[in-house]
Amino acid sequence: MEVVELKVEMVCIHEKRLRKCLSKLKGIEKVEVDTNCQKVVVTGYTHKNKILKAIRRGGLKADFWSAQNELLNAYVSANYTNLRFNPFSFF
Repeated sequence: MEVVELKVEMVCIHEKRLRKCLSKLKGIEKVEVDTNCQKVVVTGYTHKNKILKAIRRGGLKADFWSAQNELLNAYVSANYTNLRFNPFSFF
């Protein structure tokens, strides 16, 4: 069994399209989607290039997950959690 991690540029509404594309492939056991990190983890017996190709045919931008993506997500989440909006401090 193979675990394939992918970075897929999507929002919540694209998750249904992603699952539909992957449901057409044989040998997929489980699909985990994290829309915040734009990360998809596919577990099964299908070759990773076939999974990537199916997602791209569905009209989504996808690539294999890399260590650089982990660093970017950690950096972005650290910066945005420190920001707070105070509507009363205009001056």
